[in-house]
Amino acid sequence: MKLRPLGNRVVLQHQEAEEKTPSGIILPDSAKEKPQEAIVIAVGPGKDDDEMQVKEGDKVIYTKYAGTEIKMDDQEYVIVSQSDIIAIVE
Repeated sequence: MKLRPLGNRVVLQHQEAEEKTPSGIILPDSAKEKPQEAIVIAVGPGKDDDEMQVKEGDKVIYTKYAGTEIKMDDQEYVIVSQSDIIAIVE
């Protein structure tokens, strides 16, 4: 991928949404909720005194309506500010 975020922005790739509930009900595409978990694909250099706290490969949770969605090379990505990332999944 040739996408390099600027400032304190981060490029994320969505994790697949659950297709089945814990009780075994299969969800149609229209009922699936927008995933909030993603993998960090690229990290910007950060701003003046704002150190980047995530790195490529981290699995993160971000706010529900954050970022700008883009499609590149048949893949969907979302570009968010680091402040929109609320947790790193370990």
